[in-house]
Amino acid sequence: MSNLSSKPYQIGYALTPKKEQTFIVPSLLSYASQNGVVLTKIDPTKPLIQQGPFDCILHKLYDSDWKQNLQDFASRNPNIPIIASPESIDILRNRISMLETVSKLKINNTGVPKQITITEVTGLENLKLNFPLIAKPLDADGSETSHKLHLIFDKDGLNNLTAPLVLQEFVNHGGVVFKVYVAGKYFRCVKRKSLPDISEEKLVNLKGSLPFSQVSNLAAAGGGEGCKFEKTEMPPESLVKELVEGLKEELRLNLFNFDVIRDGKNKENYLVIDINYFPGYAKMPDFESVITDFLRDAVHKDINCGDN
Repeated sequence: MSNLSSKPYQIGYALTPKKEQTFIVPSLLSYASQNGVVLTKIDPTKPLIQQGPFDCILHKLYDSDWKQNLQDFASRNPNIPIIASPESIDILRNRISMLETVSKLKINNTGVPKQITITEVTGLENLKLNFPLIAKPLDADGSETSHKLHLIFDKDGLNNLTAPLVLQEFVNHGGVVFKVYVAGKYFRCVKRKSLPDISEEKLVNLKGSLPFSQVSNLAAAGGGEGCKFEKTEMPPESLVKELVEGLKEELRLNLFNFDVIRDGKNKENYLVIDINYFPGYAKMPDFESVITDFLRDAVHKDINCGDN
C-alpha cells in the first residue's frame, strides 16, 4: 500500500470480550500497523472524550451508557467517523425491522420469507402461514437466547414457545445458504451448508418441533432431501451487488453480512433470511487487508458511515 500518512491513523475499538478475541488478532494488528493503522482498545466505562485522540471509532456494544458515551463524543467531534451509528445497528437487532429493509429495496427476483411477529403464545390456531415454520426470538442481540431457533412441523410444535418471537415460513432451498460479507467497498459471497429440504411427503411424518442444533440429524434420519452442495451455482454477481448497494444505503451501514437462499420453487428468486452487523470476518480470505482498507477508507470518508 502506498502513499501512507507519516502519522498512523488511530482507530479506537470497543468490543465485547468474545468479539475482541476473534477480531483483534495478531495478524490484523500487524498488517494494520504496517499499513498506517493503529488499533487501540477503548475503556467503555470511561468518557470517550478523555481517551484517544481517535481518527475513527469502531464498536459493537449496545448498552445505554455506551450509547450516551458515543453521543457525547459525537457531539464534540462531529467529523470523526463512528462505525456505526447505534440507530442503524438497532434496525438489525430486531428480526422484523431487519428484513423490512430488504422489502423496501424492491429489487427484482429478491424478497424475504413470509413471517409474522408473535407477542403472546396464545391463539396460534389460525396462523396464516404454511408449515414447516422457523421460530426465532424477536431480538437478534447476539445473546445465547437469540440464537435458539426451532423448526416447527405442526400446530403441536407451537406449544412451549417463548414470546416475543418471529414465525417464518421455511423455504426449501437445496440445503445451501449464500453468505455475503460487506466491508465498505468490498463484498464477497460464499456458500455454506444449510438446513436440508423437507418434502411434503416427509413433513407428514415429522411431528412437533426440533431445535436447530438437532436439525442436522434430520437428513441422516431420512427427514430431509439430499444436498448437492458442490454443484450448487452461486447467485448472479449483479444481483448480489445490487443487494449490497441497496442494503448499505437503506441501513446506513458498511460493516455487515447477510444470508441469502435460492427459492426451491423458483430458481430465479432469492430470499434474504438474516442480516448481521459486524459479523465474524477473521475466517474470510484476505481478512487483514480488507479490514485495514475499510478503516482507512472510513477515516478518509471514502465510504459513508452514516450519521454519528
